[in-house]
Amino acid sequence: MSSMDEGYGPTWDSDDEYDNFIRKMNPPRIVIDNESSAEATIVRVDSANEYGILLEVIQVMIDLNLVIGKAYITSDGGWFMDVFNVTDKEGKKIKDEETLVQIEDYIIKSLGADSRYIPSRRRSVGVAAAADHNVIELMGTDRPGLLSEVSAVLASLKCNVVSAEIWTHKTRAAAVMRVTDEDTGLAVTDAERLERIRERLSYLLRGGDLSRGAAMAVSSGTATTHTERRLHQMMLDDGDYEQLQRQAPEQSQRPNVTVRNWNDKDYSVVTIRCKDRSKLLFDTVCTLTDLQYVVFHANIDAKDNQAYQVNKVTRISLTSH
Repeated sequence: MSSMDEGYGPTWDSDDEYDNFIRKMNPPRIVIDNESSAEATIVRVDSANEYGILLEVIQVMIDLNLVIGKAYITSDGGWFMDVFNVTDKEGKKIKDEETLVQIEDYIIKSLGADSRYIPSRRRSVGVAAAADHNVIELMGTDRPGLLSEVSAVLASLKCNVVSAEIWTHKTRAAAVMRVTDEDTGLAVTDAERLERIRERLSYLLRGGDLSRGAAMAVSSGTATTHTERRLHQMMLDDGDYEQLQRQAPEQSQRPNVTVRNWNDKDYSVVTIRCKDRSKLLFDTVCTLTDLQYVVFHANIDAKDNQAYQVNKVTRISLTSH
């Protein structure tokens, strides 16, 4: 007979097991409304709440090339409800049935118990192998022709570049590249060859900036982070925001960002007014998430090419279980 001291209910070996249990017991509910608004398709998402879940929903919409014109975000305890007014790139309602099905299906898969979402921030950079390609992450000094030089090095090592996304800011460049073996069309798995790739690219990326040279490493894990979010993380780890503070643009070009701390209520209000663009909300939530903040309530409005965001945020340490 088991001892009553063991307690009741399931026990959890890790937070991931607990999160998966909560997701299975409370599957997300997606409601798509094309009748209430004459200008936009309304997408309502209800689900069990956890760190990073808002970013997951927004990533799906960005990947489907949807434009978020308005959003109302709120969470209460272990549950959250998000309402988004979305259009296509031309500013029209989503009427294509296949796209409507994809919105619901992709969000459910993204938030479900089998989601590959991992909230913790990863290494700064590296080379990770999936079954059919390698993911190479680079961080180094930017200069004209850098991408061509990187591609030439990979070609000399018999690697094909399948895709590449590169961000640059001031003197720094971050890249996430997917490559395959030239002969097999699959991932490079030989450890010595991966080490040669790392050494050659690290030498190339150092350039003339010895104080902030290349950042590159080799690992054996599979990279699953959304590419644009990973680039955010890499720039953040590299001190990109510090560069921005030291070399601030002219006042007329800067977004109007204010932060008001309500210490007695353990949250802050981040207000943003700036020129609107298609991925602004993604960039905002991505930055706050990677800075370990949770958006638990927000009002988002974008019209006439201007965006207005009011975000109530709290530190992750105050909301984690």
